[in-house]
Amino acid sequence: MPVLVMKFGGTSVANLDRIRRAAKRVGVEVAKGYDVIVIVSAMSGKTNELVGWVEETSPLFDAREYDAVVSSGENVTAGLMALTLQEMDVPARSWQGWQVPLKTTSTHSAARIVEIPTANVTQKFAEGMKVAVVAGFQGISPEGRITTLGRGGSDTTAVAFAAAFGAERCDIYTDVDGVYTTDPRICAKARKLDKIAFEEMLELASLGAKVLQTRSVELAMRFGVKLRVLSSFEEQSDEAGTLVCAEEDIMESNVVNGVAYSRDEAKLTLLSVADRPGIAATIFTTLSEAGVNVDMIVQNISEEGRTDMTFSCPTNEVTRAEAALDKIKTDGQLNYGQMIADTEVAKVSVVGIGMRSQSGVAAKMFKVLSGEGINIKVITTSEIKISVLIDRKYMELAVQALHDAFNLDKAA
Repeated sequence: MPVLVMKFGGTSVANLDRIRRAAKRVGVEVAKGYDVIVIVSAMSGKTNELVGWVEETSPLFDAREYDAVVSSGENVTAGLMALTLQEMDVPARSWQGWQVPLKTTSTHSAARIVEIPTANVTQKFAEGMKVAVVAGFQGISPEGRITTLGRGGSDTTAVAFAAAFGAERCDIYTDVDGVYTTDPRICAKARKLDKIAFEEMLELASLGAKVLQTRSVELAMRFGVKLRVLSSFEEQSDEAGTLVCAEEDIMESNVVNGVAYSRDEAKLTLLSVADRPGIAATIFTTLSEAGVNVDMIVQNISEEGRTDMTFSCPTNEVTRAEAALDKIKTDGQLNYGQMIADTEVAKVSVVGIGMRSQSGVAAKMFKVLSGEGINIKVITTSEIKISVLIDRKYMELAVQALHDAFNLDKAA
């Protein structure tokens, strides 16, 4: 039998009624002849509740016990989904990560998948099981301890199972009906995409789009797993949602296919840093070791033998970055004149595989922002994206203006 993977996020299984609705969707696919692997998240809000209990119990918690607690939410959902399917006369069984087993590294709360042996689940399919309901987000370490994959890890679980079992497709059910050209809450003209290339989805996910976890898209691109993003709350057809697939599977595409944004960005500038080999390595090694996620980097010559170094990071990591850099300045490892932090910026990006073959996208983007009176603070580019840092108060205006300028409300 062909295998189909279906993943249901927290809002899709938030209560028993929604679990029944999801189970009916699974039943439809079983009736089509699929052996189905269902990956479930914890009920909406449950993981946050469990994390809160851990932090209240033990502020400096043992990561192994953290994983044991927070993974339990998915176990509850898996059992309830299996029971619901059984009530519908669909042969189903729940599986926790260790039972599959989904083998991971030993990095608790941020483990990476090493291997998913298929023998156990395949044997049960051969014996008549039609649905394997697997608890997402979790696995087992070489030491035999429960591990978790990080927030949003159920998406990664689903794609990994699709790759391991050679699934025909991996359907991700969520509270939106697909991938949009931008956030519909900001731009009323946002349009749902029928298809989007892996590379574009990866850029959008990493730049702030919340539809899919970045690691899940990376995994899908690596193994060629076709992803479909659908809504749990709307009637479905074979053409519903957005298909995330290889570039060659898309006939026509706009030059720019999406506008992404990240609201909680900060810009830090070190003024008058010594301009010599090894300084950048010292700065960014220090930030990495402090757990600061650096994104955009710009270096400018300021005076003879000196340079200014600017970088962006999430606003909630500014204090950590400042402390780390102050320490190496005090220790004499780094000499700079002043550190300036701007915590009122946002990142806005345009993304599209068509940018590889068409010039003028950057010029058009900058002209549009200039026309709206929006000053650009930092620019970075890749083959298929251009990102800028701007004042946060202009973020929504920038997104709307760029969406209009690149005619994203119209299909190619």
